[in-house]
Amino acid sequence: KGANIIFEDLGDTDDFYEAIESGVESVMSNSGQTCNAPTRMLVPAKYWDYALEVAKEVAWEIEVDSAHEGGDHIGPVVSETQYERIQSYIRSGIDEGATLLVGGLGKPTIEAGEDISDDSRRLLQRQYNDGYYVQPTIFANCSPEMTIWKEEIFGPVLCITKYDTEEEAIRLANDSPYGLTHYAQTYDKKRQKRLARKLQSGMVVINQVGLSGSSPFGGVKQSGNSREGGEWGLLDFCIVKAVSGLRSHED
Repeated sequence: KGANIIFEDLGDTDDFYEAIESGVESVMSNSGQTCNAPTRMLVPAKYWDYALEVAKEVAWEIEVDSAHEGGDHIGPVVSETQYERIQSYIRSGIDEGATLLVGGLGKPTIEAGEDISDDSRRLLQRQYNDGYYVQPTIFANCSPEMTIWKEEIFGPVLCITKYDTEEEAIRLANDSPYGLTHYAQTYDKKRQKRLARKLQSGMVVINQVGLSGSSPFGGVKQSGNSREGGEWGLLDFCIVKAVSGLRSHED
């Protein structure tokens, strides 16, 4: 349940649009089956309406197609069990009062080539009777007590909420039993350092700059406490042994 905090200082720039775009695409990639996906997006209240507009536009442009076909699209989820699990979470989001912005229950229902006059981009959503295809889904006005905010869905489902202050954004981000990766988008270098310290996760990604291959990969809380990668990954295979009684000058 990674949080992706987008700050106000990106407003009125292409970077703000790209931050929303990248955030949506990162969640939908691999049909949402990514452990460190930023599935909770936090946006400043000042740019709330614009953020939702961009998120909706980006989601409609995501094509759903067969995994056997080449191209830039997402395929089905791994199994019927996972498909039904994702559907139950989407249903809970609706029932608990979140605003369904894009997507929803069931498989994609727009036939390729069907004329949808209100939004031609919906033509990219394809209908498949076979396979466990999930609609790219976005919920707005999510609150911390909602199931979709608290629990890991592992599907193409994004929750968006707004905040007023940096302190509130950090509190919302940390309000999770998980803590693998949190993300932040801001120009403010002092804020970047504050976030690196205060966000409760094993990894913090600032401004979409990826971690190096030798960085330790792992989390905190229910995301675990071990690491893989670099020297930290080797430490889990080592045993610390304390020995007493040996004299250093003796062979």
